[in-house]
Amino acid sequence: MPENRESESRKLLGRLRDALAEDSAGQTRLDKITHLIANSMQTEVCSIYLFRDVETLELCATEGLNPEAVHKTRMRLGEGLVGRVAKQSRVINSADAPKEHGFRFMPETGEEIYSSFLGVPIQRLGEKLGVLVVQSKTSRTYSEDEVYALEVVAMVLAEMTELGAFVGEGAALAAPHQQPAMFKGLVGQEGTAEGHVWLHEPRVVVTNPIADDPESELARLVEAVDQLRVSVDELLSSAKTKDKEQFEVLQAYRMFANSRGWMRRMEEDIARGLSAEAAVEKEQSTARARLETVPDAYLRERLQDLDDLSNRLLRILTGQGTSTGAEMPPDPILIARNIGPGELLDYGRSLRGIVLEEGSVGSHAAIVARALAIPLVIQTRSITNAALNGDAILVDGEQGIVHLRPEESIVSAFRDKIIMQTEAQQRYAGVRDLPAQTTDGQVISLYMNAGLMADLPSLAGSGAEGVGLFRTELQFLARNQVPARDDLAALYSRVMDAAAGKRVIFRTLDIGSDKVLPFMRRVDEPNPAMGWRAIRVGLDRKGIMRMQLQALIRSAKGRPLSVMFPFIAQFEEFKAARQHLLDELEREKRLGHVVPEKVEIGAMLETPSLAFAPRHFFEMTDFISIGGNDLKQFFFAADRENERVRRRYDTLNVSFLNLIGQIVRRCEETGTPLSFCGEDAGRPIEALCFSAMGLRSLSMRPASIGPVKLLLRRSNLEEVRKVIQGAEAAGEQSVRPALMDWLAQQN
Repeated sequence: MPENRESESRKLLGRLRDALAEDSAGQTRLDKITHLIANSMQTEVCSIYLFRDVETLELCATEGLNPEAVHKTRMRLGEGLVGRVAKQSRVINSADAPKEHGFRFMPETGEEIYSSFLGVPIQRLGEKLGVLVVQSKTSRTYSEDEVYALEVVAMVLAEMTELGAFVGEGAALAAPHQQPAMFKGLVGQEGTAEGHVWLHEPRVVVTNPIADDPESELARLVEAVDQLRVSVDELLSSAKTKDKEQFEVLQAYRMFANSRGWMRRMEEDIARGLSAEAAVEKEQSTARARLETVPDAYLRERLQDLDDLSNRLLRILTGQGTSTGAEMPPDPILIARNIGPGELLDYGRSLRGIVLEEGSVGSHAAIVARALAIPLVIQTRSITNAALNGDAILVDGEQGIVHLRPEESIVSAFRDKIIMQTEAQQRYAGVRDLPAQTTDGQVISLYMNAGLMADLPSLAGSGAEGVGLFRTELQFLARNQVPARDDLAALYSRVMDAAAGKRVIFRTLDIGSDKVLPFMRRVDEPNPAMGWRAIRVGLDRKGIMRMQLQALIRSAKGRPLSVMFPFIAQFEEFKAARQHLLDELEREKRLGHVVPEKVEIGAMLETPSLAFAPRHFFEMTDFISIGGNDLKQFFFAADRENERVRRRYDTLNVSFLNLIGQIVRRCEETGTPLSFCGEDAGRPIEALCFSAMGLRSLSMRPASIGPVKLLLRRSNLEEVRKVIQGAEAAGEQSVRPALMDWLAQQN
């Protein structure tokens, strides 16, 4: 780039900085900025369009167009050339704009006399803020240098918006981190929480986007990149070579850290007048924008690596996000893009709630959040950009909604909801020690699900009769290597001790799909939910299964032991898994070790195929637990990770209840104990229906036992059964409407 263009770019940024430093209202600043840009780039028009909401752009300032159109001209995202720039996060450079596809003529602006058009997105780390446009009467394509210069200016405008430069009387745009915001995500773990934001990786705020001394800024960048490269090399050398996947990720990190193209682009940004921090963030924003449009999963992961490296580099340059940063608030609600199970367990029960930009309902984080009974909302797009440490926040894990910096009316309504929930819990406490006996004399056994030692105190407090499902994978997911057999045996023994004689059903390792062990290489499968997972992994990796079975046998110390194998799809799989356990029992006897006085071997029925297994399967297994989450997704062919389809199918669908009824009858024929385990078991209406269908044992999260027990104790299962039969006879798709009407009549 010629030296005089570099100087012109730096001069323009310097003038911008002076304009932004003036003590004036936001609108005045925007007006002056458009005048400066038009004058510097020698164009007749410069306009700034900013988002008024996520779908609407508004003309907020202009030099050259009709000033009467300011704050009146609006367009939808994707509408016209400006809308296309915003939607696609890419530059449009046209010598003849009216002939461009999608051009929208706005007569109130007077732009019909301008032929050329250059629009660049105003964005910051994936957060779309608006569009910066220049136009000229002359038909011409803007040069590469002019495009670059306008992108640099747009970057500065984004930073200034971040810092609230346009706030004030007549402001065009309020500071994004001062306004209330609502985010709609997915429910990862039910519950409600009020608190203050704690960012897992605090965002870096660039306070000095414009710099006067390029040489000094370049020296700062070089020094920071050198530090970054050294730190990545140290990570690479300390990584165990047997951990191939981690090693490959770090190699990709090193490749980017040593990328000459990345460094050259940042050097050019500095030459045009940006500070070292702003140069890093400009390239990071470009990578974030590309992340949204790249379909290839491998390339997306590589761009993610570059994004992570940029964050590391920004922290080196600014010193932000280090141990000298903010203190965690007393009521922290964790916000992160994503988080591993080990990191989440480190926070423990100190968290009031968790909000993730990514994640899934079956992810490591969701599993740990359920185990810790912490409300979790996932897939809340862009919340890490919108939140700052200490912001007030409300998490509604019942609806999958997060309120950031909420207005007082929202806070008041939310607190009323929490009070109602607290009062309900007090009512549930009154039936804690009473049996779940219906008015027609049927007794339903209510068990709790668990996965950590920290869950066990809930056993007494919830009124659960035992642990219907203890997830053993959490101890594996939180470690970087296979846990030792003796450590597992000691843990399982402490679980049984804490249960104080109540039954605990240990489910063997349920990994695969979205639960990938840190020390196992991820298997790339087109449909992992139906792939190599759970018992399929156990039967193929017999060493891990044998070690876990030995640990379970030794943990019992002679006490009764209940073991359940997950994701059994056919009789042969259960026979093979059962034989492994019997073989280990014989081996332990030969070694002279104490073996359990009684061993129950069960299976999780999570695939429709097992409902049609031979009678011999039902005779051989000591108990069966219906895994409702997986059974429902396979029955309806609706991926429970896919929000578009997972809510289309009701658990109380007549067809699904007929399947449950068939499983109940088959178990009754052979006298096989049957239970239902999963989220639906903890929903009172669903639990009532399952009980009416003949299930006499349900397993759920501890907080659900009270509500379920209260409804069961007030209901007559024979009458509920008649309601279900009536809905089916009437050809209804779901029994829910009829059941809700009946419950209303019963008051």
